[in-house]
Amino acid sequence: MDRFESMAVFVEIVRTGSLTATAERFGLSPSMVGKHLNALEARLGTKLLHRTTRRHQLTEAGALYFERCRDILDRVEAADDDAAALRGDPSGQLRIAAPISFGVTQLAPAMAAFQAKYPGVDIELVLTDAPVDPVGDGIDLAFRIGPLADSSLIARSLPPYYRMVVCASPDYLARRGTPATPDDLLTHDCLGHTRWGPRHAWRFEGHDGLHEVPVTYRLRVDNGPALREAALAGGGIILQPLGLVKTDLETGRLRRLLEGYSARGRDFYLLYARDVELPAKLRAFVEFALDHFSTRDSEG
Repeated sequence: MDRFESMAVFVEIVRTGSLTATAERFGLSPSMVGKHLNALEARLGTKLLHRTTRRHQLTEAGALYFERCRDILDRVEAADDDAAALRGDPSGQLRIAAPISFGVTQLAPAMAAFQAKYPGVDIELVLTDAPVDPVGDGIDLAFRIGPLADSSLIARSLPPYYRMVVCASPDYLARRGTPATPDDLLTHDCLGHTRWGPRHAWRFEGHDGLHEVPVTYRLRVDNGPALREAALAGGGIILQPLGLVKTDLETGRLRRLLEGYSARGRDFYLLYARDVELPAKLRAFVEFALDHFSTRDSEG
């Protein structure tokens, strides 16, 4: 078996924790993935993973081998990228992670423009609202919303792009009335994201100054599109990115509220690992993203 392929398979098993997921990624059968792992262990004369039906845990030797394999594979990929860059043609695969709402409404549609400019680059989008580690999760670049924790990653700020709006369905407003000021939200059914916690201050700025409203959620969901669906069904008031609800506002399925107040936008970043020199494909995408999402209207 090809040793580099076996090393790549091993690294993916560790990253995903699953032979089945690794098989899908490489287009192999699960049994072939197992053969690659067995071949490495036979060559090295030691166990790399403790395998059970529920989980795979690295042995001491496996942990060391994983770090070396990842470094070798990254160097091989960088060499390929450098050769492609000499042709002026970035190529290879990029794994990009993004929040679900942004990924569906803004990032996925933008991929056509990027890939038209760089046809040699293949994209795998990982859409999740959970925090992603661009190093440990095998992600080349992640879009991150909200404040950042201290880390060794490079963070490139996108200008106030993630614009938020408050809205509800006409049916809900007919039943419960329309809030005239931010403080009126305290008597309404508000719907929020689970990552915001059970009580989360919605922040607004208006002619009468700043408002922080500690709303209480009737429903919390870990997914922006699901919150949109709940609002469309008359479940309550949502604070969500404009990009997610823009079409609903234009068609009247949702109504924008508190138009005399602007909801505080959220910090928005590109995150990627700190390397001496970025691979050509990643450098090309970073430049594209900074241009594309910094010059567009802040829709989120």
